[in-house]
Amino acid sequence: MARVIADVVSYRAGRPDGTAHASPDAPGASGTPAPVAAALERVRAGGGPGDFSWIALRGAAAADVQDLGERLRLHHLLVEDAVEGHQRPKLERYGDTTFVVLKALAYFDDRSAVETSELLVVVGEGFVLTVGGQEPREGVRAGEGGRPGPVPAVRAELEADPQRLARGPKVVLHALMSELVDDYARIADELERDVEEVEEQVFSPTRSSGADDAQRIYSLKREVLEVRRAAAPLLLPLRALVEREDRDWSDLSDHAQFLLRDVLDVLQRTVEQVEGHERLLTDVLNAHLARVSVQQNDDARKISAWAAMFAVPTLIAGVYGMNFERMPELHWTFGYPMALALMAGTCLVLYRAFKRSGWV
Repeated sequence: MARVIADVVSYRAGRPDGTAHASPDAPGASGTPAPVAAALERVRAGGGPGDFSWIALRGAAAADVQDLGERLRLHHLLVEDAVEGHQRPKLERYGDTTFVVLKALAYFDDRSAVETSELLVVVGEGFVLTVGGQEPREGVRAGEGGRPGPVPAVRAELEADPQRLARGPKVVLHALMSELVDDYARIADELERDVEEVEEQVFSPTRSSGADDAQRIYSLKREVLEVRRAAAPLLLPLRALVEREDRDWSDLSDHAQFLLRDVLDVLQRTVEQVEGHERLLTDVLNAHLARVSVQQNDDARKISAWAAMFAVPTLIAGVYGMNFERMPELHWTFGYPMALALMAGTCLVLYRAFKRSGWV
């Protein structure tokens, strides 16, 4: 069996009890790595509300996740979702176990791109299991160094506040949601700057390449949609937690409810913000296409005007180039100057007429 790659920490009254481990490690008798097996024993032994084990998996194979799910007595549908991955953000209840799918976002300023990774969180009696969320995150702005992944960042934050961590494994879920939702808000602010730049570029008096503008608008719409897909599905389950509709979370303290409500407010504002970006980009794209159409019509008018001015001399030259014998002007002394003057005069009249109408 492949060895589970995991960070395992057990907590007593909100403090690490000195049994932090990192796998790969030598497997125990069950085939599960020894640190994970030890954490499972602590889960079965039970303890106070602040006594739990945090098992953070990274790069684990499907068989490892299935084996761990069996030992934690997780519902088979939960394990199936964890193994398959690529789930829509959601919060589901399986008995006394809460399963949450979150999306971690990374923003790349140099190409205005948003990349998504998946973080699975399972909160049960005496344990927290996280799958993913270990990879360093890119800085939101150019020049900003990479930051720790959400799981290491939240672990460090909670271990620095034992009183908060002593409230139990549900605090871990709240902290992870808060961390990711704050990321959503920061990325939405950065995308807003990109949208404003595109808007200024499209309505700039300087003529730009229509294809480049349209491509950037479509790219930004894709990135905005990526953020909305990560954030919007969390609104309903998070609102249910805040309003204590879930009986298994109804025992949260008023302080915890206040913190969840703050996360919900940030999430709601972010979703509204990215939806506004999406609508604005659609309007900008329509305005851009309308402007391109106007520019094309303007170009067509100019081409038509110049074509008309060139057509008149061509017509006159064609008439006098037919070489009929009985054309009085051919034998007239002033025939040639008259033809040139007629060409020039007609072109001048047409030019002034087109100029007055704005065609040239």
